[in-house]
Amino acid sequence: MTEILAVFRSRSQAIDCLQRLKTLKIAASLVNTPREANIGCGLSVRFAQTAAMKVKSVIAHANYSAFYGYMTVSGR
Repeated sequence: MTEILAVFRSRSQAIDCLQRLKTLKIAASLVNTPREANIGCGLSVRFAQTAAMKVKSVIAHANYSAFYGYMTVSGR
């Protein structure tokens, strides 16, 4: 299963994003940002690729200043 990470430089904004997604009943979780993101330590929001359009819309409308970008992760 392919999943996507929304990478944040701010832990509080990552948590806020997760809460917004949960309110909209979009399955997501907080994970440590992988080293491959090259932004230091932080939190990312993990979600299924099938929810990508909804999640991207939520993030765009929230206008997070610490949003870094998206990473695709395959399998588990």
